[in-house]
Amino acid sequence: MPASPPLSTEPPGTTARAVAAGARGLVKVYGSGEGVVRALDEVSLSFEPGTFTAIMGPSGSGKTTLLQCAAGLDRPDSGAVRIGMTQLGGLGERRLAQLRRSQVGFVFQSFNLLPSLTAAQNAVLPLRLAGRRPRRRVARDALMRVGLADRAHHRPAQLSGGQQQRVAIARALVAEPEVIFADEPTGALDTGSARDVLALLRDATDHEGRTLIMVTHDPVAAAVADRVVFLADGRIVDELAAPRAEAVAERITELGA
Repeated sequence: MPASPPLSTEPPGTTARAVAAGARGLVKVYGSGEGVVRALDEVSLSFEPGTFTAIMGPSGSGKTTLLQCAAGLDRPDSGAVRIGMTQLGGLGERRLAQLRRSQVGFVFQSFNLLPSLTAAQNAVLPLRLAGRRPRRRVARDALMRVGLADRAHHRPAQLSGGQQQRVAIARALVAEPEVIFADEPTGALDTGSARDVLALLRDATDHEGRTLIMVTHDPVAAAVADRVVFLADGRIVDELAAPRAEAVAERITELGA
């Protein structure tokens, strides 16, 4: 597998290769002494704009840790992370939170919707947290995009799992982020709902130019991506372009997942 291109530290306007997000030399260690776990071991990876990457690996391979560090939800012990032209390492917590609200979207397996808010209120929550007061049509348009315009006033408990995940996708897209991070977005869904969610994520890349980075254990879900990156023991061990579910399943079985 060819080496990932280095992360540019050049300011905007240079001729550096476009990178929507990237990591260089990431190291993340948990514990100490005999119980130390090297969750990430010199991981370097770049994500070009408008691409969909799936990250797979056995349990404990470091894939969720990589996602959290790349998204700015956790800080590596060493190495560099960037979103667009912004290096995250030098940002304080307040500036980092602002960047996540404006440039990054998140979709989680557990949906993470606030139970006391309606679907419409959950969908525009990132805008409110950023200090904006979105008009009613913003929520309506966000839910229409994911096929839930008629569920705007329903609370999460009144929605199916697939519908809740679609609200979560609407929330991830509402601020028009450059990059969307998805952690097992279909893990809690039935086959039909999972297919719908993957279609929405694929559409965000194909028709809106979003960069998708998704952790998954499902070869069928991974096959929706443009490429699959495989981790084992905190290191990148393989990569597949234009993946097929059968090839993904074979490779992940070889890794012991």
